[in-house]
Amino acid sequence: MVASGKQKFDGLGADYDRYRPRYPDALFDVLAARLSPIEEPHVVDAGAGTGVALEGLIPRLPAGARIDAVDISGDMVARGREKFPTVTWHVGPAEPFLESITGIDLVVAAQAYQWMDRPRYLSAAADCLTPRGLVAIMQNNRDFTANPFLDAYESLLEELSPGYSRSYRSFDIAAELGERFEAVTDHRVTWEWKVRREDFAAMTQTSTQVQRALAADADEFHRRLSALLDAHQSDGDVVLTYTSELFIASDPRDMKEPAQPTGRSFIS
Repeated sequence: MVASGKQKFDGLGADYDRYRPRYPDALFDVLAARLSPIEEPHVVDAGAGTGVALEGLIPRLPAGARIDAVDISGDMVARGREKFPTVTWHVGPAEPFLESITGIDLVVAAQAYQWMDRPRYLSAAADCLTPRGLVAIMQNNRDFTANPFLDAYESLLEELSPGYSRSYRSFDIAAELGERFEAVTDHRVTWEWKVRREDFAAMTQTSTQVQRALAADADEFHRRLSALLDAHQSDGDVVLTYTSELFIASDPRDMKEPAQPTGRSFIS
């Protein structure tokens, strides 16, 4: 499956893989526990990027697990193939890929759900599952309410990135899953990450919103970001606060075992 034309992350694969934050181990432990009754699961990483989520997921999968990964960016997929050559990689959008397959035990989207045609994606993901199959959505959210630096950074993006709002992911994922699945659980971890200021600056270049700001006025963005880092760094470091979320959905109407009840867990 091949997507034509330049995609938003083309040319950014190496830096994306190097600088983007990873996901907390505790969330992968939850997901692996839910998947554990299946001896040789078939997993699809939808919107896989360079395989950042696979770094945490693959070590927790049993021998014999089969993994497909699909991403619209050929640059991202090329990097992913280097990291995980035993994974079957596909270039193209996730929705038609899921519509073309069956027998899947886990469909996971990490940091990608907001880019999907979400109703089509959830319908396709649900239809390709086995009776005990799961759909998982995972994301790292900058916690600007608890971090003055991130609050100021969001304000900078809102000013300089055309059309950007910090609430661009403020939709109810659990409710959207609940429209298609009867059992939805929500697990969260809040954590801090200390990074060098130059690494944070490099990480910003892998953001779609920052790419829009650079296209509008690259000199102004770099000047303002440098001033922001000057104001908030300590010994060359800045501290980032994230709230990471994992949503797991299953449909008890199609399950051979009782569904896990809907609920939330907050993991410190």
